[in-house]
Amino acid sequence: MHQINPMYFWLGAFVLFGVVEAATAGLTSIWFAAGALVALIATALGAQVWLQVTIFILASAAAIAATRPLVRRFGKRRRVATNADRVLGRTARVTEEINNLIPTGAVYVDGKTWTARSAGGGPIPSGAMVTVLAMEGVKLIVREKEEIPPEKKNTERTEEA
Repeated sequence: MHQINPMYFWLGAFVLFGVVEAATAGLTSIWFAAGALVALIATALGAQVWLQVTIFILASAAAIAATRPLVRRFGKRRRVATNADRVLGRTARVTEEINNLIPTGAVYVDGKTWTARSAGGGPIPSGAMVTVLAMEGVKLIVREKEEIPPEKKNTERTEEA
């Protein structure tokens, strides 16, 4: 049986981890490339195989521990503010009947016309007032505002007084 030279093994591991790192978008194997490099140096200095493996594990773990805060800070996805979410919770006017089955519907809010869908699934007539509940892509999810009958408005005012 032919034995693999440890120098070639660690060099191959270093190259493999480096290629994997270069081929991926995030930090995935750079720590193992560092561990393989340290193990390669240990091999060149005459370390036994068990010590090479131990050094590889320890060096990889140390690289992870040393770079973890940096990765955590730069690895976070940054949310790009578009100000589009400012319409959430606002009242809008239906300019085109909302019917999820067809699908049609538009509302006017904050000086812009948006495509809209009904949160409950039922149709909402043109001219109705709605509350914007959510945003899915460029569509607003809305719910029809409950109208307070005029006689109830008057009783509420007298109750407040």
